[in-house]
Amino acid sequence: MKRITIKTILGCSVLILASQACTDLSETTYDVIPTSGTFGSTANQQAALIGPLYNGLGDYYGNKTNLNTTTDEQIVPTRGGDWKDGDNWIRLYTHTWDPVTDNNQFNGPWNWCYNNITSINQQLGTITDANLKAELRALRAFFHYEAMDMFGNVIIADSVGAGTPKQSTRAQVFAYVEKELLAVYPNLSDVSGGAYYGRMNKYVADMILAKMYLNAQVYTGTPRWADAVTRTTNIISSGKFQIVGDFFSNFVTQNQNSQEIILATPFDKSKRQGFQVQMQNLHYLQQLTYNLGTAPWNGFAAVTEFYNSFDDKDTRKKMWLVGQQYKADGTALIDDALPLAYTPEVKSLVLAAGAEGRIQGARSVKYEIQKNNSFTSQDNDFVVFRLADVYLMRSEANLRLGNMATALTDINVIRKRAGMPDFTTLTLDMMLAERGREMAWEYHRRQDQIRFGTFGNAKRFKPVDADNHWALYPIPRDQLSLNPNLKQNPGY
Repeated sequence: MKRITIKTILGCSVLILASQACTDLSETTYDVIPTSGTFGSTANQQAALIGPLYNGLGDYYGNKTNLNTTTDEQIVPTRGGDWKDGDNWIRLYTHTWDPVTDNNQFNGPWNWCYNNITSINQQLGTITDANLKAELRALRAFFHYEAMDMFGNVIIADSVGAGTPKQSTRAQVFAYVEKELLAVYPNLSDVSGGAYYGRMNKYVADMILAKMYLNAQVYTGTPRWADAVTRTTNIISSGKFQIVGDFFSNFVTQNQNSQEIILATPFDKSKRQGFQVQMQNLHYLQQLTYNLGTAPWNGFAAVTEFYNSFDDKDTRKKMWLVGQQYKADGTALIDDALPLAYTPEVKSLVLAAGAEGRIQGARSVKYEIQKNNSFTSQDNDFVVFRLADVYLMRSEANLRLGNMATALTDINVIRKRAGMPDFTTLTLDMMLAERGREMAWEYHRRQDQIRFGTFGNAKRFKPVDADNHWALYPIPRDQLSLNPNLKQNPGY
């Protein structure tokens, strides 16, 4: 079995945030085109310089996928000796992770944010075009938003410097990101797709702001529901996006033309690798189902109760593989004389070796599995933001504001596509459940559960959290060692 690890693909992964440590940061970087000579003196040349900076955005998927195990939608049981990995998957699932033992689980996402911020800061000094500068500042704001969401009190890094910078409060980082996005908004493009596919534009900025406002009570203590409505309405009323008729068309192998996608991170099985959903989820023998070049790793599965939250008439339930599986020629797959038939029931976090343990748990095929693929990566682009989320966010914000009729109108747009009857009334519990069914395994669940107050609840194999400090990840041990100004989050 091959274990999933978080990897920072950028060449700058060897760098520490320039303003974060006392070490010499004069290493050669490989993700930025040199600007010596006259190159970079024109707007077109400057546009070419920012391309490599978006490479780091592609690591959104790699840095979110493991941590989704902290939620109520994903489980990675130990199957005999497979997926043991020092019990780190169990600690993530049961909210018993340790900042020392599990340092790498959190240091990877931290470095993902700040290595990219460093690269952006280094390039910003060479950019004179106002629109490109705005785009890079918006991208930098996105990474600050991600760091704030995961770790709380983090560093505001808005320039290249030296020394050990101070740690800012979560509220201060919130204010910084909001100010940055509002400042650059007029200079951001209003083009969606095409040359702006996978890039920062006005609609991505609106989405980041809407996410921040929806979670403002968690981040700052002050709710901003009306502001969330404003920003989501900007996206919907722009007419640039639409709810596509086929839910699964957002996740097919060639999904770059979906009119529902607001921001995606492009992948290519050979040129920009890293999207390996089929390897994470599928049973080893399903190499024969899809004619894959490598046997999958048989790891991730749906939490039983989460799978059971889908009505049988809900078309979205087809995102889960259950029951008998087959070879490409239609022959039933057999694992050690036992039919390879996935069961939704996961009976333990630690399963005995053998075929019975290997088939437990529904498997995600929300993203189309690429057939006849000799690579371990797929061509699907990973969707960060899409319009269905916008409708659900606006519905929730209006519900919290007491606007029931408006909230129902928006959420029923999403239910209609799923083949489900309209809601005639709506509660917060219903809203969270509907978000789960629509946004499953798109890595918004932790944020949603924290906002709805359910992240610390008991779930299968996990008791209720004794306190809520698990709602923030620990500041990585490596970062605490580098910067004495960083203080660990409470509870760790």
